[in-house]
Amino acid sequence: MTLSAIDLILYAGAVFVLFLTPGPVWLALTARTLSGGFQAAWPLTLGVVVGDSLWPVLAVLGIGWITAASTQIALVLKVVAVLVFVTLGIVTIRNADRTIASDSRLTRPGIWAGFLAGLVVILGNPKAVLFYMGILPGFFDLANVTTTDIVAIVAVSQVVPLVGNLMLAAFVDRVRRVLSSPRALRRMNLMAGGMLIVVGLILPFT
Repeated sequence: MTLSAIDLILYAGAVFVLFLTPGPVWLALTARTLSGGFQAAWPLTLGVVVGDSLWPVLAVLGIGWITAASTQIALVLKVVAVLVFVTLGIVTIRNADRTIASDSRLTRPGIWAGFLAGLVVILGNPKAVLFYMGILPGFFDLANVTTTDIVAIVAVSQVVPLVGNLMLAAFVDRVRRVLSSPRALRRMNLMAGGMLIVVGLILPFT
């Protein structure tokens, strides 16, 4: 293993910052928790884990190097991310009075439905794509990593978001009765939409 504990700790910190950035996973997790509680949310976190395993593996296999080497590709990915974040923010604000449970694709009951929702959300998450494909090569020399290194990177990529998502689901579950009131739901949607737009507008300058 060529990676040091410091390397992995720094990477874990970056993954934690990625988790803290509002995005589709947060919204999907909140939707399922509000509609069915923690029981409906935890399968989604497992689906997210699968996606969080796939992206770093693809980066190590060479896609991350291609993205880092091509300014044009990186720019396109960033533009796409900006558009997605701003669009999600606007849609969330426009539907601030709409109950989250009305989105049946996210809130359909069942463990398998929750797992698939998490997988789809993370695979289409622009911030995950940008992070793993563009930033991961800056943390590690992907041309010289060993199999053990890859396992360690994937483990960190899984564990940090999983713990964070489970804690978020548990928190939302505790306050779901309050958040389910029309006024609180509108306030939450307005805040979430505003945060998504802010993240989208900040991305071009990062």
